[in-house]
Amino acid sequence: MDAVSEPQPAKKKMTVVQLTVVTMINMMGSGIIMLPTQLAKVGTISILSWVVTAGGATLLAYAFARLGRYSKKEGGMGGYSEYAFGKSGNFLANFAYFVSLIIANIAIAVSAVGYALSLADVDTGKIANGPLIVGVLAIATLWLATVLNFGGARITGRLSTVTIWGVIIPVVGISIIGWFWFDPQMWAHAWNPHHLDSFTAISSSISMTLWAFLGIESASANSDSVENPERNVPIAVMGGCIGAAVLYVLSTNVMFGITGYQELANSNGPFGLVFSEMLNPVAGKFVLVLMVISCFGSLLAWQFTIAQVARSLARAKMMPHLFTKETKAGAPIAGMVTITVIQSLLSLMTISPTLSKQFEVLVNLAVITNVVPYILCMASVMIVQRRAHVPAHEARVVNIIATVAGIYSLYAMYTAGESAMMGGALVTFFGWLVFGWIAPRLEKQREVGKAAVPEVTS
Repeated sequence: MDAVSEPQPAKKKMTVVQLTVVTMINMMGSGIIMLPTQLAKVGTISILSWVVTAGGATLLAYAFARLGRYSKKEGGMGGYSEYAFGKSGNFLANFAYFVSLIIANIAIAVSAVGYALSLADVDTGKIANGPLIVGVLAIATLWLATVLNFGGARITGRLSTVTIWGVIIPVVGISIIGWFWFDPQMWAHAWNPHHLDSFTAISSSISMTLWAFLGIESASANSDSVENPERNVPIAVMGGCIGAAVLYVLSTNVMFGITGYQELANSNGPFGLVFSEMLNPVAGKFVLVLMVISCFGSLLAWQFTIAQVARSLARAKMMPHLFTKETKAGAPIAGMVTITVIQSLLSLMTISPTLSKQFEVLVNLAVITNVVPYILCMASVMIVQRRAHVPAHEARVVNIIATVAGIYSLYAMYTAGESAMMGGALVTFFGWLVFGWIAPRLEKQREVGKAAVPEVTS
């Protein structure tokens, strides 16, 4: 009698609750750790910015969930954009995203330096050449993360999944226990200390709060790993955005009721400062250590990720061939070194009088360049659904959501300010110029592909 092989058990898939938690964790990287300092400059009225941003981010996330479900093209946001804008849209979305990641990593390095300086009780504002010292330390941090990635992604991936808890634990912790030290009068006193009108006050914090949600476009990446993705992915995406928003609002606002807004506005390590006042200086130092580790772990993972993004673009003939080279361990060293050289130059170009000011400049630039592909993707929702033959009544609702999300994205660009808009415009225009250089190569590739298809005769 022949042996009958037993059927292999199906791979267990995530529930909607599990995917919601994963989505929250993916968004809650190191983006929040310097936000209390920036928001303190506006006041507790910035809670309204959180409300507006949470709404806009949720709409964006929902639209991305639909794109991820119906798009048949590879390449993430570039693939989505190609539906409406062709190869040029694909390139521009990926190019702007690539630049955004380069800038965002500098901001993460600056955050790590800020918390490390707070840990060492060093106030760069009181020493000669303080801004230059911060810039040099940020560059050194970037290069250290790059060199440690030379061994490949295996160690980096394991490390980043552990170090992210260095941010999540303090943020969740202060959101729960911080209310025992909360003073409502202190919070109310910080409502609008600079007497700004409501629109100006809200707008001045939009780009900062959106910074904490960057990465929402990756929320739909796990659609193949969840039960009933048609129903559960949008629920998890929206639930993850709302859950992260609740933690952001709770953690930043409880801090305003524990520590004076002036102290927060001048702090390079706001979470450490607040934990010191809540518990004791030792607890504050411990939180600073956690956040330095988390920041560096995040930087380590993202430095590798940027090189991987560049390599994918290079393989699609949209970036120089240099970025395709990698070692036996799978490390794209040439690409990582090139990227870090660019980051070093940008770090020197964005040196500002204070660490928090440099962080603000970098965040605004990162938001502008990241929102460019958001707008391209929102504009592509209609045609993606049409080609997927989504029922008209269902598609209409999603099209409206994508349109509102696109308008919110334009508003976020406006709030980043003239300087950031100028930088974003230059990046976009330069991207078009670069596409002009690679367009002949893509055209040749297309012609070769058509020639390889045998002609069908009747």
